[in-house]
Amino acid sequence: MTVIFQLMAFCLGLLSTLLLVIATCTDCWMVNADDSLEVSLKCRGLWRECVTNVQDGIRTCDQYDSILAGHPLKIVVTRALLIAADILAGLALITLLLGLDCIKFLKEAPHIKLKMCYMAGLTLGVLGMVGSVWYAVDVYVERATLILHDVFLGIHYDFGWSCWLGMVGSTGCFMASIMLTCCLYIFTGQ
Repeated sequence: MTVIFQLMAFCLGLLSTLLLVIATCTDCWMVNADDSLEVSLKCRGLWRECVTNVQDGIRTCDQYDSILAGHPLKIVVTRALLIAADILAGLALITLLLGLDCIKFLKEAPHIKLKMCYMAGLTLGVLGMVGSVWYAVDVYVERATLILHDVFLGIHYDFGWSCWLGMVGSTGCFMASIMLTCCLYIFTGQ
């Protein structure tokens, strides 16, 4: 039973980590919500801003000048949290892979393999969730503040597909973390 459970947690963690890495690399964290002419689609990401012409599909992107200077706090903090989450999730997946019961590594020491699964579960979960939710809350607060003060700038941004992908990936990592820490403890009784 624990082998199947470990494999399910590993598959969920692997898929979620891939989604989190894709979200970190892509450039549509915010998308314009009310372009009444629907001539272009503007996406703002963590690394650049892109505009796609809807009529002919031509996409142009502007890279941000530097990594840290002159950017809003939400971009800098989200970048740092998601990069750290990607690295930690990768290390957690390697640790989890070595800790699986079906892998012959440390086969004579099952208590060490179980501790490796717990450690992977603790490492997998939180940073991606904090980064994705931080960004989403800041976008929402920015838009709500403009609406509250009755300010219209011509373009309002909503959550883009990269933001949703980051939230789904980080939620999946968090669920795999719960599976590996809480539920694995119930099944093994150790």
